[in-house]
Amino acid sequence: MTKRTRAVRLGTAFTAAALVAPLINMASSASAGAQATYPRNETLYTSGTAYNPPNNFNPNDLGSLYTGTAGLLYEPLFLYDPIHNKYIPWLAKSGGWQGTNYVIHVRSGVQWVASPSGAVKGALTGADVAFSINLAKNNAADPWNANVSTVQGVSVSGDTVTVHFSKTPAYTSWQDFLWNAPILPASTWSKLSTTDQLTTANTSPVATGPMLLASTTNTQACFSVNPHWWGTAQLGLKFRFKYLCDEENSTNNQELSQLLATNIDWSNNFLPGISALVNGALGGNSGYGIKTYYPTKPYMLSANTVWLDLNTTKAPMNNANFRQAVAHAINTQQIESSVYAGTVQVASPVGLLPSLKSYVNNSVQSKYGFKYSPALAKQFLKKSGYKGQKLTLEVPNGWTDWMAGIDVIAQDLNAIGIHVTPTYPQYATRESDLINGTYDMALDNNAGIDATPWSYFQRIYNLPILKQQSATLNWARYTDKTAWSLVQQAATVPLSNTAKLKSIYSQLEQRFLQSLPVIPLWYNGAWFQGQTKYWTNYPSSTSPTDQYTPIMWHGWLGAMTTIYALANLKPA
Repeated sequence: MTKRTRAVRLGTAFTAAALVAPLINMASSASAGAQATYPRNETLYTSGTAYNPPNNFNPNDLGSLYTGTAGLLYEPLFLYDPIHNKYIPWLAKSGGWQGTNYVIHVRSGVQWVASPSGAVKGALTGADVAFSINLAKNNAADPWNANVSTVQGVSVSGDTVTVHFSKTPAYTSWQDFLWNAPILPASTWSKLSTTDQLTTANTSPVATGPMLLASTTNTQACFSVNPHWWGTAQLGLKFRFKYLCDEENSTNNQELSQLLATNIDWSNNFLPGISALVNGALGGNSGYGIKTYYPTKPYMLSANTVWLDLNTTKAPMNNANFRQAVAHAINTQQIESSVYAGTVQVASPVGLLPSLKSYVNNSVQSKYGFKYSPALAKQFLKKSGYKGQKLTLEVPNGWTDWMAGIDVIAQDLNAIGIHVTPTYPQYATRESDLINGTYDMALDNNAGIDATPWSYFQRIYNLPILKQQSATLNWARYTDKTAWSLVQQAATVPLSNTAKLKSIYSQLEQRFLQSLPVIPLWYNGAWFQGQTKYWTNYPSSTSPTDQYTPIMWHGWLGAMTTIYALANLKPA
């Protein structure tokens, strides 16, 4: 199963005047109640991840779960470190393939702990791991069902769990299960109906993670440190804060004001003008104490690939020369500099995130890749047979970085003779257009960070094409049976066979660049800003010992190395 990083709505362009006014209005109000309940110097305030009230803590309800459900409460068997490209044993002490069986040795000394009381409800066992795998296997609606599609059965002997696969295991999707899927307590979840296992709000969670759910309001969820967390004794990880309060996301200018007023410590929202603060144009680190992962451009890690979806069931988008014309016409460097002020990176023609650069065949990309060239764009357009149709290019209303981005794209396309009008429907309308195929062109960033290129190409080439493409797969509706066969083949190759995998992905990269079913544009940032008034030692590219993921989005917190980043924070 692929992971999806939610795009973050942005505020207006940054100015010093825009900063000061909301700062004065909000500094004394928004978090006053929380400060009265939890001592400020013992509490880490986070924001920029949640858009709904904190009323769901079910790790299987991916559309509704609140920040911290995965990671602070529930944990997977392994973590994935995308910065150093390695897996870290977590609830599994170890795991590996023995023929077509995968053997998991479950970590001992892990307790199930109830929130908010902190009462121990029993120890994690192999039976809990087997239950969690079978829950995904036996319920087609489970979000991890596709990851265990080739699992035939699970057997348990003490803390050893043996997962039996068919003759050809789906190695890649199973690996994604290991570092994404939550392990659940069989004693409580087995009592729920199959529907409730996926939809219950789970407001009194029993989990293994480093924190307990302490309290909630309409706009905030607060967690307290779990005194029974196994990671302290076994890994030496200890939070210096006693509480973590996550604030529901507000507008971006308000979020920026809260960060500068030191009411928020850790923000994962896009904040307008943050590069000006960091590089000193408006005070920088000395004036406001703001830290980003990189101290200079690009400031942020790359989180997902923003690409241009072209509805290939419609003319002229169904013409490869037209798509090449579009690709060569767009000045992504201008978007990087003028829209994002250097906080994103221009995507490579293949579009794989920088963390997957080892899989990119540079000679293939050099030979077949596109570049910004209005002259070449016009040549491709002439060969495409384009008849001057009026087309639309859409992004959700309120996502102002994308709105500004498609203004640049529309100008570039109109400059070579493609008649394009930007449109800004509401989010739900835009999603419906992509799902139902009732659009011409649209931006999409569902190709999130992953350990291999498999999910990236699965999103591009997935077949069959349905009337409603509701799984965020192949929204361009492009049919390439050979490419889809290669994607399916890659899923069945052991991850240790890197030579075979690179050969398959090289073939996919060539087919992709020759046909361009979608057009990679830029890498959306893993937005992170740390306020240093109360807490220091945030993750940084310049630190040899703290290069961890500074992101609390679902799919990062609990799956990657954000827990290490939290454990490394120190009081100012």
